[in-house]
Amino acid sequence: MKDFGRIGVLMGGPSAERPVSLRSAKAVCDSFQALGLDVVGIDVTTDDSAVNTALIRSHGIDCAFIALHGRYGEDGQIQQVLEDLHVPYTGSGVEASKRAMDKAVSQALFIGSGLAVPGYIIVDKDGYKLSDDITPPFALPWVVKPVRQGSSIGLSIIDNAAQLQEALRLAFETDDKALVQQYIPGRELTVAILDEEPLPIVEIVTTRKFYDYEAKYQRGFTNYIVPAQIDATTAGIVRKTALDAHRSLGCFGCSRVDIILSKDNVPYVLELNNIPGLTQTSLLPKAALCAGIGFSQLCVRMLSLAYEKK
Repeated sequence: MKDFGRIGVLMGGPSAERPVSLRSAKAVCDSFQALGLDVVGIDVTTDDSAVNTALIRSHGIDCAFIALHGRYGEDGQIQQVLEDLHVPYTGSGVEASKRAMDKAVSQALFIGSGLAVPGYIIVDKDGYKLSDDITPPFALPWVVKPVRQGSSIGLSIIDNAAQLQEALRLAFETDDKALVQQYIPGRELTVAILDEEPLPIVEIVTTRKFYDYEAKYQRGFTNYIVPAQIDATTAGIVRKTALDAHRSLGCFGCSRVDIILSKDNVPYVLELNNIPGLTQTSLLPKAALCAGIGFSQLCVRMLSLAYEKK
């Protein structure tokens, strides 16, 4: 165990994902305390960078473990604060975080790297009127979600065009842009990347209509198959696809890539989470454990990578 100095676990945040962040942070803090490390939880409650700079400085930390999710956690803003303070931090840098958080940007970069993505269009709240007739150039069903949001917040899957207005209204509650995406039937998979290596594939099987907020964070709705029961050739393709997605955005240290494996075995990249959850039901710890990496070991490895990046 190396001497990490005083570790600040950044938690909470002002986004809609605050409750999830607090749960992730508690798990991390408990793990570090059990190891005897010097750790302090730092509750971020605003997106005011000047306030957060003073808050972080007041705790005198030597490194930061970012357990923030959503805006002002995954979008490069808190990363810039830490860069300016010269504090090492977990996860990707400023620009990669911006790219990962913005689904419009990341989808384009995935395509540019030769990866398969579902068809999509972007709808801007400012230019959209309820009377507008929007017809995406792909067949129903459609997936509608905010461009810069996570945890399936504001996400809808609709079966007819008459439902589009309500789905957009829901997406616009948390963002000023929405992604209308082609629905790809298939197996829902996720692949975590740790230190440039894909971890075992996790398959997600939910009893709900789709893998929504309740399915993610309430027990009993979802089964996780780790490792996913996929033939070796297809599994290799899926894991390479995830690593290529991670690299296409310039991510570092740790990320998680969500993929749909279509019925004809084509892996479609849905999105990349550059700060994966660390709750009891989160997917990164499940994949790491399957690879023989316990939760405490995972958190320590993420901190070690923060110092390597610095």
